[in-house]
Amino acid sequence: MTTLDSSLLERLEALRSKYAASGQELVDFLDGLLEADYLTYWDYIRLDSLLSLQQPRTPHHDEPIFIMYHQITELYFKLVLHELDAALDAPMPGTPEWTPAHADALAEHVRRCTRYFGALEQSFAVMTDGMDRAQFLRFRMALIPASGFQSGQYRMIEMALARLNELVHLDVRADFAGETDPLVLLDKIYWRGGATIAATGEKTLTLKQFEEKYAKAFAERAQRVHGRTLSDRARALEARGELSDSLRDALRELDQQVNVRWPMQHLKTAGRYLAKQPTDARATGGTNWPKYLPPKFQLRIAFPFLWSDAEREAWGTGS
Repeated sequence: MTTLDSSLLERLEALRSKYAASGQELVDFLDGLLEADYLTYWDYIRLDSLLSLQQPRTPHHDEPIFIMYHQITELYFKLVLHELDAALDAPMPGTPEWTPAHADALAEHVRRCTRYFGALEQSFAVMTDGMDRAQFLRFRMALIPASGFQSGQYRMIEMALARLNELVHLDVRADFAGETDPLVLLDKIYWRGGATIAATGEKTLTLKQFEEKYAKAFAERAQRVHGRTLSDRARALEARGELSDSLRDALRELDQQVNVRWPMQHLKTAGRYLAKQPTDARATGGTNWPKYLPPKFQLRIAFPFLWSDAEREAWGTGS
């Protein structure tokens, strides 16, 4: 009879202790393990379900490209939120719970977020150069009023990075610089102006749908992250003289990636497909994309205190 070595006996005892809380004996779980099938790659990642999620509304060959790239984008956004949520759940700098290990973890979360946005930026040729313009201009009409404007995850990323005061529409941002109520600030957030009818100020159907879907989630998110955003954390470290050069550089890189390079890729693609003479085609959601997408018009800067006056004034201009 083979004698069980000590390491195996230790693991069996650990398993027995773990499953004792369920009221079952370890042997019952081992019997279940014997009955279970081996795990497969396709079952683990739900591959069949994933590959069934593309449902084009037209017969155009390039519409599935448009669908899949947006689905890929949302998965990357989920990865970013996975990192940001972990960062925001950690102790705040200056509290008794804060340790140097938390600073290291914060820097790693930031680097991962930048890496995910970098992958999206680099892959945008799938959209910019990878579809037939004539097909796009035809199948897009079947998508009205759906719009990438309605990405709730992207808005949640913005709220995790920046103080809401810095996401207020630029026209009134100075008036709300000292506002502390996150719901008041959320009501003045910049993107609401991107889906209103310029002549009347009336909300487009795209915006109405978006608010109906996410208003509650955004309000809860705004209150949850208030005072705990990445911007708040970086400010606290800066005030204490503990913002390392490496973390400062990582935050600046993430700011550029999210608030300049990513929207500029959108702008490039919109120009490729929607720009025409004598006027530009409107986006499917009724957004005024030539005024909404350029970073220089919105001046969304997650960490404005990390940039000089000259850098902020040149934001999104490439200079």
